[in-house]
Amino acid sequence: MRERLFSLISKYNLRANRDLGQNFLVVPDITERNVERAGLNERDVVLEVGPGLGVLTDALARRAGKVYAIEKDHRLVEILQSEYEWGNVEIIEGDALRVEFPRFNKIVSNLPYQISSPITFRFLKYDFERAVLIYQLEFAQRMVAEPGDKNYSRLSLMVRAKAYAELVERIGRGAFWPKPKVDSAVVVLEPKPPGERVELNENLVKALFQHRRSTVPAALKKSHHMLGLSREDFRKVRSVLSSMPHSDRRVFQLAPEDVLEIQEYLESVGVL
Repeated sequence: MRERLFSLISKYNLRANRDLGQNFLVVPDITERNVERAGLNERDVVLEVGPGLGVLTDALARRAGKVYAIEKDHRLVEILQSEYEWGNVEIIEGDALRVEFPRFNKIVSNLPYQISSPITFRFLKYDFERAVLIYQLEFAQRMVAEPGDKNYSRLSLMVRAKAYAELVERIGRGAFWPKPKVDSAVVVLEPKPPGERVELNENLVKALFQHRRSTVPAALKKSHHMLGLSREDFRKVRSVLSSMPHSDRRVFQLAPEDVLEIQEYLESVGVL
């Protein structure tokens, strides 16, 4: 794998595009472990974002029935189409945040780090069985943080509302070319059953977590504009906030179910 990757880099005189977050994984054991974690068989349709030079794609193609690989860099699309003869891989050229996703049931990717947050939120809008994803270590730690943790954030809450997330492996920066400035980690995501998912008002969540260290009423006061309320509108409803569930707690202590209680209360009094 490593030899294949550097052979292609030399053949095409490639330089990684930092603007696209290109850091190619060069350790075959990590790739194989991630393929194993996905539990692939010939019935699976896999979505890969950022196939790069096709090393992971090649491993996925040997196990899955179909692989859709979304690549934004036209240079890499041409290389993938020239160097590999996959019968079950379809390369989709485009921005993974904008292109229409095909039907899939699993995701396995070494993600471009600069789109980690928006692509994760996009994944969570789809029904899939399992995702095995590589992120920056700090981002991964926020994904799996629990209420009250120092890393607990809007990301933590929104992931927890929709899925089970587990950080299963840390990866040193030396496992990539070019070497990134930070360590990475593998996260396994499995969506919760429909009856366990918590559907939250994203504007409310954003308003709260803009001030994650504040109490709930204080956070809403500071971010009332994010709820579509003018300062005058907020003054009119401020008196009802003291009766709001969890009004004495700080935002970073809230679980998704707690935010849902706040949301339902605000809807009942006409704030949302």
